[in-house]
Amino acid sequence: MTTLKELYKKIAEQELERGRDITEKDEDKSLDCLLHPKKYAPVIHTGECGDCGEESACVKSCEFGAIEKTAEGKVLIHPNACVGCGVCVDACKLGNIKENREVYPVLKALEEGKQPVYALIAPAFTGQFGRKATPGRLRNAFKALGFTGMVEVAVFADILTLKEALEFNSHVNKQGDFQLTSCCCPIWISMIRSVYKELVPHVPGAVSPMIAAGRVVKKLHPDAVTVFIGPCMAKKKEAKEQDIKDAVDYVLTFQEMGEVFEIADLNVETLEEDEKEHSSKAGRIYARTGGVSQAVKETVNQLAPDKSIKVAAETADGVPDCKKLIERIKNGETDANFFEGMGCKGGCVGGPKAVIPREEGRAGVEEYGEMAEYKTPLENPFVREILERLGFKNIMDFVKNSDLLIREF
Repeated sequence: MTTLKELYKKIAEQELERGRDITEKDEDKSLDCLLHPKKYAPVIHTGECGDCGEESACVKSCEFGAIEKTAEGKVLIHPNACVGCGVCVDACKLGNIKENREVYPVLKALEEGKQPVYALIAPAFTGQFGRKATPGRLRNAFKALGFTGMVEVAVFADILTLKEALEFNSHVNKQGDFQLTSCCCPIWISMIRSVYKELVPHVPGAVSPMIAAGRVVKKLHPDAVTVFIGPCMAKKKEAKEQDIKDAVDYVLTFQEMGEVFEIADLNVETLEEDEKEHSSKAGRIYARTGGVSQAVKETVNQLAPDKSIKVAAETADGVPDCKKLIERIKNGETDANFFEGMGCKGGCVGGPKAVIPREEGRAGVEEYGEMAEYKTPLENPFVREILERLGFKNIMDFVKNSDLLIREF
């Protein structure tokens, strides 16, 4: 494996070239973009557009009206309207729209070694770095790069599952009552908050598993650097939102992390196994469409087996389907009482920066879910261990009373 110092030098050179590209060879701004990527939007427009032959494909691709082309041919990306989904990056055939990358400061923190650095790995990780890249081998891969440890965000999906189940028990008690999941997809939440504000009261005031993971790590290790790693570009935007920006310092995609492993000459599949497993089936299946609904349904059934109103879920796949589902809710055209929206087809496994095809990713998530020793957060002893370290008496005390799980929509 390449030494950390050599890796840092290679990454620095590579990212500097990317930075020059993004900033039109403005050296001062290039260096600033490289060192302080959190100041910049999730997607960056690199300059004047030419004739893309698609009649402003980027503008047409944006479901949120965040991109405008002026009469002078200049493309403007409005940061407040942009959810960071990355669709415009693929739509732009000239390569003038690029993703914001945070690889350089992560490697810099690892190379300096002044603070503990934790990798927060998204539930969609199974199979992304090779079929034999088990969670234990992946944990050792991060340690080989200098990370202090790896945290499965699925553990915090477990905890948020219980919070959503308790919310359902409290607020869905008769025909016509309903709940919209708040758990994992920032595109779904952005859509509700910006376009369908009248539905916000039906969304539990909870953070995502990513934010919960970052907050808990920082609570236990106040000087820690937290790095979320997943298939989603929109998480780069979520991590910067004003009320939750305390949780995650940097966001890398699976593709970015794969590049680092490759440059480091680190084959995850050949590393020794670390047998630690911390998540239940409930948290693991968050990575595919319908996973949140299934997890909440099974947990509600455990919490309140005699509840007369059962979870009747309906899901949506991709932004257009999410919009159609929300319109059906508004028009009273559905009998469901729990609604889950995923901004990407297939859920997180279909994210724009996944490494493997979404069907392969879904199969991996299903297999990993079935392998779990525990099926719901109520059964998971590692959840209880975290809560004890945080000073809570039990999981109910934490879910009901911890401000680490709460945000205001």
